[in-house]
Amino acid sequence: MKTLEEQLQAAGLTVFGCCERLSVAGADLLQTSPLLQDMTPAEADILGASMLLVRAEPGQVLIREGEAGDWMLLLLKGTVDVTKRLEPSDGATPADPKTEVASSRVAVIQRGASLGEMSMLDSEPRYASCTAIEAVEAGVLGRHEIALLIRDHPGVGAKLLVKITQLMAQRLRNTSNQLVRLLQKK
Repeated sequence: MKTLEEQLQAAGLTVFGCCERLSVAGADLLQTSPLLQDMTPAEADILGASMLLVRAEPGQVLIREGEAGDWMLLLLKGTVDVTKRLEPSDGATPADPKTEVASSRVAVIQRGASLGEMSMLDSEPRYASCTAIEAVEAGVLGRHEIALLIRDHPGVGAKLLVKITQLMAQRLRNTSNQLVRLLQKK
């Protein structure tokens, strides 16, 4: 099994150490990031020490749709475009995997947001691609690192899992509301 750093390198990302002193480096993140809002500065620092720091240039893919990944990102700097491939209406897939397939923007994510939680938790392929629009710095947290947090700092691990669950529930609620609106238009 590959380490988190090996997985990130395989994804084309360079690791620049860890996110120590997250509370100081991004003091306003404690108020603006949904993932960090309920954490004290000390708890944010414990979380940051468990995260690897990666950087990406504009146009660089952070997460690629369809690939496996057991890690998530906390966007510390920059903006990310989240896109989903559009399958042909006949259900066919291109014969050549390198063939361009149209995609649709799902969201534009900014500093403080988290990405990749679903695959990190359920080991399923990535649902969408995430590409840096501008220079990005992100903290990366893997499933194994969360297990270590739960073991070594159960309060921080529990807060983190509750926040991830709340974020995913809110996204599901938003998606359901969008689906209902689309169905009502027909």
